[in-house]
Amino acid sequence: MDAIALPVLYRHLLDLISESPNEARRLFHGRGRCWPGLEQLTVDWLNGQLLVSLFKDQEEPFHTALKQMLLDLAGSEQWLKLNASSILLHHRDREASPVEVVWGELKDTQQIIENDLKYQLDLGRKQNNGLFLDMRLGREWVQKHAEGKKVLNLFAYTCGFSVAAMAGGADQVINLDMARASLERGRLNHKLNGHDLNQVKFLGHDLFKSWGKVRKLGPYDLIIIDPPSFQKGSFILSRDYKKILRRLPDMLTEGGEVLACLNDPKLDTGFLVSEMKTEAPGLQFVERLPNPEEFKDIDPEASLKVMRFR
Repeated sequence: MDAIALPVLYRHLLDLISESPNEARRLFHGRGRCWPGLEQLTVDWLNGQLLVSLFKDQEEPFHTALKQMLLDLAGSEQWLKLNASSILLHHRDREASPVEVVWGELKDTQQIIENDLKYQLDLGRKQNNGLFLDMRLGREWVQKHAEGKKVLNLFAYTCGFSVAAMAGGADQVINLDMARASLERGRLNHKLNGHDLNQVKFLGHDLFKSWGKVRKLGPYDLIIIDPPSFQKGSFILSRDYKKILRRLPDMLTEGGEVLACLNDPKLDTGFLVSEMKTEAPGLQFVERLPNPEEFKDIDPEASLKVMRFR
């Protein structure tokens, strides 16, 4: 990256915070490669906290210039009107992914709002904070189309899709993820939104060892699949996605839908359409949902792909 590009970032952030954002949003997406010199940097507004993430460690002169720019931002008239609590620098490429407080203080707990729903974050401890902002329109779609449905949420993480489904009137959601700690955060997210937990199940299982249980709880009107690209010892997307797709026909109701997600920049939409045609030919591709405008990418096929099948 290049410190010469930082004034461009400064002016961009000033313009956006002048609008006083009231929900969590990506403010700057250098990872989309549309901002020369800033390709390894993103900035998120998290309801009072500005989280600046570096995805590749930089030389000290760049760090110094970046932190000075952020301090200048904190002294601006636009920033002072926000009643913000902190500016944080997340070193994602360093061991343990530490978060450095550039201005203000790091809150012990953080809550954000997206589409009028509440989510609890976990800043300063891990690479990922608990909610992927690029999936906002996917969660919005689920909220609009979940009424009266039984929903299966695979690779549920902190249950963002589940929260959206329940907010949209789903009859029941079954969340499955190997990480029980993530599911506990998902349980909290549901509580924050006043949902009836009798309608929500949390299964801390390995999916590939739990097909019988998952099928027994079905059939499902909507199945959401949002896997990681790679999970050591358990999942390689390019190899294992097909193992899920071939099970779908036995788990869906008549007319049921699948929302299949693909976050590997090296695999395009054609990969998922082809895999589905081979493994579950009865399911037809309907559309690819748009990504939020703020996640613009020079190559749309390298960005998040959220695809509907029916």
